[in-house]
Amino acid sequence: MFLGGNWKMNLTPKESELLAKEILDLFEESLKEREDIKVCVFPEFTALERVSKVLNTSDIYLGAQNVAYEDKGAFTGEVSPNSLIELGVEYVIIGHSERRHIFKEDNELLNKRLLKALDKNLKVVYCVGETLEERESGKTFEVIETQLKEGLKNANINKDNLIIAYEPVWAIGTGKAATPEMANEVHKFIKDFLGNDFLVIYGGSVKPNNAKSLIEQKFIDGFLVGGASLKAKDFFEIYNAMREK
Repeated sequence: MFLGGNWKMNLTPKESELLAKEILDLFEESLKEREDIKVCVFPEFTALERVSKVLNTSDIYLGAQNVAYEDKGAFTGEVSPNSLIELGVEYVIIGHSERRHIFKEDNELLNKRLLKALDKNLKVVYCVGETLEERESGKTFEVIETQLKEGLKNANINKDNLIIAYEPVWAIGTGKAATPEMANEVHKFIKDFLGNDFLVIYGGSVKPNNAKSLIEQKFIDGFLVGGASLKAKDFFEIYNAMREK
């Protein structure tokens, strides 16, 4: 199982460092008991170095919220995979709904990012999900299949280097969440498409009060948590729900 905390653009480097320390204090002993649950936090790029120093010898992994598709060059505003690796990053998020819909990153661009990340031996959390309009039009599976086919094109993927995060766009930051049954149905579709060995995690307004009902579903292997990961105790409660599966 996998639990990711996506801090998005919410914390300064100092605030990120303090949150990382709080999370480490809460999680450290429990992680030694449950090596089957990997925990990773995804701070802003500017906070990676500070958070890396906090987590350096711990069992909590460090992730980045995006990655460039080239090692270096004239790509203003992008962040090289080499820089991320030097800071201790092991996981990268690619294709988050906010990157797709706010910054208009399409499947072709996301595929380039993913291929570069895998080439550099970074592990990828690749996000897929439909809008409310697409769901109401009955196009959920069609949209997700396209995102998988085009985003993973020509990639040498396996259960160790790729995690899929299902994020219904209409449930990101809205307070709404897919019912456990709705989420489970999509997770099964993704596993049928890729193979049961791949972890498929849910992202979309995951909170302590709905984590248990979601993780009880057969095909849900964990979470990519947004707002609730900014509070160490809430993040730990979600982890505890996973420990009961």
